[in-house]
Amino acid sequence: MFTGIIEDLGKIEKLEKEGGNLHITMHTAITNELKIDQSVAHNGVCLTVVGIKESTYTVTAIQETLDKTNLGLLNVNDSVNIERAMKLGDRLDGHIVQGHVDQTAKCIEVLEKNGSWVFTFEYDKNLNNITIEKGSITVNGVSLTVVNSMLNRFSVAIIPYTYEHTTFKNIAIGDTINLEFDVIGKYVKRLNDLRN
Repeated sequence: MFTGIIEDLGKIEKLEKEGGNLHITMHTAITNELKIDQSVAHNGVCLTVVGIKESTYTVTAIQETLDKTNLGLLNVNDSVNIERAMKLGDRLDGHIVQGHVDQTAKCIEVLEKNGSWVFTFEYDKNLNNITIEKGSITVNGVSLTVVNSMLNRFSVAIIPYTYEHTTFKNIAIGDTINLEFDVIGKYVKRLNDLRN
């Protein structure tokens, strides 16, 4: 479990394909605090640390993960939002995030508004995911509040701190991002679907 509160921006040092797997080697300021077998969210995707060497660590994404997320689109030197799994007993500053990306979306608009930014994303409605006004959404691992909910698109408002300390400063129109919809909303929707 994660909170969607980003701890650090990692930098991709190396990408290595092996069959359908992609080994991703990252440099981050928190590498010295990691250990083998630990879960770490990368742009909202939960991956297991499989190797640590000096200031870098390595995780492996399988083909299914590459097919359903934006991890397969990453390049060396790209920045990635990093968050370690939450500890029991910690405050939940964001919302409950599982690190299981539901689908990707495209950025269709970026507006600067008096020192903050509004990003609008569009996603495939055929996967039956939904957002609600003032509900929670995770974009590339960042816990956010939906400010404008439509059938297959939504907007989020980004404050300067979040803009500077996450990959939001690098997101442009047309970019693919990872979405994890609110877990409570997913259960409510599923129960409602089963009743109908």
